[in-house]
Amino acid sequence: MQKYLVVTGGTKGIGRAIIGRFAAEGFHIITCSRNQQDLEKLKLEIEELYTFSKVFYLATDVSQEGEIRRFLDYIQSLNVKVDVLVNNAGFFIPGTIHNENENVLREMINTNLYSAYDLTKGLVGDMIKRRDGHIFTICSTASITAYTNGGSYCIAKHALYGMTRVLREELKDHNIRVTAVLPGATYTASWEGVDLPKDRFMKPEDVANAIWNAHSISKQTVIEELLLRPQLGDIPG
Repeated sequence: MQKYLVVTGGTKGIGRAIIGRFAAEGFHIITCSRNQQDLEKLKLEIEELYTFSKVFYLATDVSQEGEIRRFLDYIQSLNVKVDVLVNNAGFFIPGTIHNENENVLREMINTNLYSAYDLTKGLVGDMIKRRDGHIFTICSTASITAYTNGGSYCIAKHALYGMTRVLREELKDHNIRVTAVLPGATYTASWEGVDLPKDRFMKPEDVANAIWNAHSISKQTVIEELLLRPQLGDIPG
C-alpha cells in the first residue's frame, strides 16, 4: 500500500533531504513552502529521480494560522492517509532578549511552534482512528541549551521540544510514535556566508538518514529523541 509523508518547509535544507530520503523508499510526498517556484522545481527533481514517488504541494506561509488551515484542507482533499508527519518549517533570527525587536518572539512562536501545533492537531485525529502514524518534530540543540545569541529562537524551540514530549505521552496508548529531533549546526541556507568550512557542520542528509532509521525500526519501539551534533561540537551563534 502506498505511503505518504507530510513535511513542512520541504524545498531546502533538512526538509529537502528528508523528502529525498523518504522518496527513495517509495513514499509519496506532500509538502509546502512559501515559494511556488521552489516547489515546482522540487516536484520535477523528485519525480525524475524517483519515478514511483509523486510530489503534492501547496505554497504556504506557515506563520499564518489561516495558511495552515488551507494546507490542511489541501491534504484532506487528497483523500489519503498520512503515515509520517515531519514538522520541519522554521527560521532563526539571532539576537538577545533584552534588545531584540519586540515582534521577534511572536514571529518565532508563530513559525516555529504554532505551525507544528496546528498541523499536528489537524492530522493526528486520523492517526488516532487508525492507531498508526509517526510524528517527527525538528527541534534543535537550542531546545535544551541556552545560547546567548539565541534569544527568542531558543524560547520557541524550548517550547517546541516541550510540545513534542507532551505528545509522546498523550499518543503512546494510541500506538502513534513521536520523535523529537534535536540537530546542531547543519549546513543549510541559514549558515551560508559564515566564515567556517562546510565540514565543520553536519550534513542535512545525515539528519534525514537518522530520521529514516528511527522510522524504519519495529513499531513496537520508538526512538523518543534524536540528538545530533557536529563531531567537533556546537558552533557558537
